[in-house]
Amino acid sequence: MSLDSQVLERRISKDLPYVEANLNYLTPMAEKPVNYTYEPPPGIPRYNGTYQTYKLPIHNARSISKNISLDREGFAFLSHDSSVRDFYNEDEIRNVYYPEAEQLLKEVTGATKVVIFDYTLRSWQRFKQGENGIREPVKRVHNDFTAKSGYTRARLELAAAGVDDIEALLQHRFAIINVWRAINQPIQESPLAVCDAQSIAPTDLVASDLVYRDRIGETYAITHNPTHQWFYFPQMQPNEALLIKCFDSALDGRARFAAHTAFEDPTSPPNAPPRESIELRTFVFYPA
Repeated sequence: MSLDSQVLERRISKDLPYVEANLNYLTPMAEKPVNYTYEPPPGIPRYNGTYQTYKLPIHNARSISKNISLDREGFAFLSHDSSVRDFYNEDEIRNVYYPEAEQLLKEVTGATKVVIFDYTLRSWQRFKQGENGIREPVKRVHNDFTAKSGYTRARLELAAAGVDDIEALLQHRFAIINVWRAINQPIQESPLAVCDAQSIAPTDLVASDLVYRDRIGETYAITHNPTHQWFYFPQMQPNEALLIKCFDSALDGRARFAAHTAFEDPTSPPNAPPRESIELRTFVFYPA
């Protein structure tokens, strides 16, 4: 992005309404950050990093949503109706929502092939109750994949899906895009903020181990940089979708990593219902 474009982007964001909220960034550290997805053995911390809180403006991007793109800012916002009646029903997610999302991504990106490989349901209330498979909103600035793990996860998931000629497929451009949406009711509590990928410097991205019981993945923790430009879409409705690019194999200046985090919205009503959301993780393969 040229200097003139950066100035323009900052002027646009300054003209937008915003809230000021606390975002949690990784404090720079000598060793590699490690985060366990489960309770680790005694004596081992769940994660070894420390996070510092910064109070930052998060701009309401609804009025400029049509000017935001996956390849420039790294995220996109659009209306999208779903026929799913119960997002807590796995069969409905896989048999109804997966095909809907696949078609949506093909239309938005021009992709020739979309493979949906994972989804996460988030509900603080259900998480507290110990419901299986439900997670809490993540309130640390992060990106789900790294330049390395984008390829590693692709090979793993495509092999599990029985896809042929994986290496040939990965020779061409592909991306990992999350499809994020509200379920049941509008988002009032713990909305999602997304950072303009063009405002993130490569040195802000810190590769971190994400330890599962059967494997070790890699994500990016993010260190603070005053150039970061944050956006959100308040009161997201169940018929709206936020697309977030978490990896792109292209090295031609397109957005590759759009950092994101849940945050405590100071305008959220004190009696707001806990956020319920679903995110799909998808591989998007572009024409050769």
